[in-house]
Amino acid sequence: MSFNKLLAIILLASFVTSCGSETQDPSELFGIAITDKKSTYTNSDNLNVSINNKKGDAVDKVIYMIDGESIPSESNSKVSIDLTNRKLGKRRIDATVTSDGEEFKISEVITVVASSAPQLYTYNILETYQHDIEAYTQGLEFENDTLYESTGQRTESTLRKTDYQTGDVLQKIPLADQYFGEGLTILNDKIYQLTWQGKTGFIYDLSTLESKGSFVYGQSKEGWGLCNDGSTIYKSDGTEKIWTLNPNTLAEEDFIQIYTHTSVIDNVNELEWVDGKIYANVYQKDAVAIVNPSNGAVEGVIDLKGLQAQVTQHEALDVLNGIAYNGEPNILYVTGKNWDKLFKIEVIKK
Repeated sequence: MSFNKLLAIILLASFVTSCGSETQDPSELFGIAITDKKSTYTNSDNLNVSINNKKGDAVDKVIYMIDGESIPSESNSKVSIDLTNRKLGKRRIDATVTSDGEEFKISEVITVVASSAPQLYTYNILETYQHDIEAYTQGLEFENDTLYESTGQRTESTLRKTDYQTGDVLQKIPLADQYFGEGLTILNDKIYQLTWQGKTGFIYDLSTLESKGSFVYGQSKEGWGLCNDGSTIYKSDGTEKIWTLNPNTLAEEDFIQIYTHTSVIDNVNELEWVDGKIYANVYQKDAVAIVNPSNGAVEGVIDLKGLQAQVTQHEALDVLNGIAYNGEPNILYVTGKNWDKLFKIEVIKK
């Protein structure tokens, strides 16, 4: 090798090494410090946040954000973050630190839980109706005193219009064999029905059950439950998340995370909108969580233990699933997967 080539290689290696030494991991230089840091916070907390300057470098400017929203700061390195109107769950604090003309991006994740323990409720059975024991119930919703139901299992999934008082199935639409039916909701004279892992939902005409198209969901994990507040559709995906869907495009626009005052609630399943709250069946639990739709706080829990013992016990019997509200205060209609009964219950405080 010639001397000139050797010299060029040495110079190149020196250049790469010197550049590499200047490129440092931002977390080695700066961190986000929270005064009196805790494992969880509530909406009543106010965070005092500053920059931990680990190597004493000059800090020219700091821009703070939480969940993508800019937070005004009174000084270059300190900020106060009010959690009053924040959603619960994992919230991310970001900081862009400018030092000696360079920008360094750092972040810190906090967990926000409900401010208080949920109110506990129990129930009284008011009436009992017949229900198709072959129906693997996934979604349940009233419209004009008619009960609409979505059932699951591949090759057996259906959309149904039923007479809840007699248990008679008035009309039934089968899904294609590859789909596993899930939750449903009714909005603007249309029925929206989910499938489990197919990433696909179906739209039907309310009066005829004629197919009106389909929609896809790409952000959420799976399709579990649906409900609506008259304008926005809410969708669970089997995690702690409930997504908000645009009623016109069915696009997933945002989500809340479901938390009590101590812990996350996952496996959120069938949903029902009741007097401004989301009632959420928790899969494989004899319980319904009453959820604040604005922030995800569990404000109440309905203990439905003992209800499954009231139905015919058989090999295919499965868990509680199916909540319907028909405008009667403190009254719900509930059933389960392959239950032969639908119960009208009164919800009462414990």
